[in-house]
Amino acid sequence: MAEQQEQQDAAAAAAAAAPNPDDALGYEHARDALLEVVRQLENGGTSLEESLALWERGEQLAKVCQRWLDGARARLDAALAAEEGATPGGE
Repeated sequence: MAEQQEQQDAAAAAAAAAPNPDDALGYEHARDALLEVVRQLENGGTSLEESLALWERGEQLAKVCQRWLDGARARLDAALAAEEGATPGGE
């Protein structure tokens, strides 16, 4: 029993350490792939296992999209802050 848990822990650690290929996706590509996952889930006709795999894929893609959006927001905030600091009086 403990050996099985050690194997699961080792597999989880290896998965966490491995580079995520989704990190290389651009926002538009990840968004389009996410839309396709949603379409497949909404259409139904997949087994429970397939549906779970689609859901997990969708969660990964949503995280990629959110990272892109968070980065865009940070860039906009920095640009606005720099613009405010460049105007006379700081306003």
